[in-house]
Amino acid sequence: MPAEHDTGDRVTGEQPTPRPGERRAGSLRVAVVDDHPLFRRGIMSLLDTLDGVQVVGDAESVDAALTLVEQQTPDVVLMDLDLGRESGIDATKTITGRHPAVAVLVLTMLGDDRSLFAAMRAGARGYLLKVASPTEVERAIHAVADGQLLFGADVASRAVAYLSGSSADTQPRFPELTDREAEVLELVARGLDNGSIARTLVLTSKTVRNYVYSVLTKLGAPDRSALIVMAREAGFGARPTAVAPTTQPS
Repeated sequence: MPAEHDTGDRVTGEQPTPRPGERRAGSLRVAVVDDHPLFRRGIMSLLDTLDGVQVVGDAESVDAALTLVEQQTPDVVLMDLDLGRESGIDATKTITGRHPAVAVLVLTMLGDDRSLFAAMRAGARGYLLKVASPTEVERAIHAVADGQLLFGADVASRAVAYLSGSSADTQPRFPELTDREAEVLELVARGLDNGSIARTLVLTSKTVRNYVYSVLTKLGAPDRSALIVMAREAGFGARPTAVAPTTQPS
């Protein structure tokens, strides 16, 4: 039976902890890290329908993710990059540093170069947007578990350019921005207003206003319209905001 899935900030999973590298009956052991309960439950419901995949637990924060990996030793971790006030990049870097055999597959709404390259530098083996189809998610899980690198069609060409060192875009644009400011700028560049950004990043509108003001100040943009133009010229806002995929009931 699949493990009971928790929606709180706790490590879940009822299977005994395996020895490092051990798989049960040939199944890939997969953990899910995402701070949005609805999406987390949806992706776990999808995984439960896949042959050869065993969900061993879920987490919604960096600390919970690290504990989950320590306790369950999954083969693959599906990692969101935006964990509220925390970053999935930090979780990815720690997991891959402590557990090189664990493959991190990023599943995010952020398709900008800064997020992609940061995830790759942190050790992620794959990168998909949340608009990926169930078939793409299944294929990516098996690929990264086998030691391959797998990138969604939305980001593949840029990922290859990064790996080959042939792209001028391999360095983060606007390095003066923090990761969170870059996330806000990405959504501003996509045309979202402060309220929509707040809902997307699970922040208050006041916090978003403060981030936007900080970005305007750091980049020297006179107003929001100029900021959008500047951001898009730098490659931000290239993709529409992704939404959680709808899974079919099993």
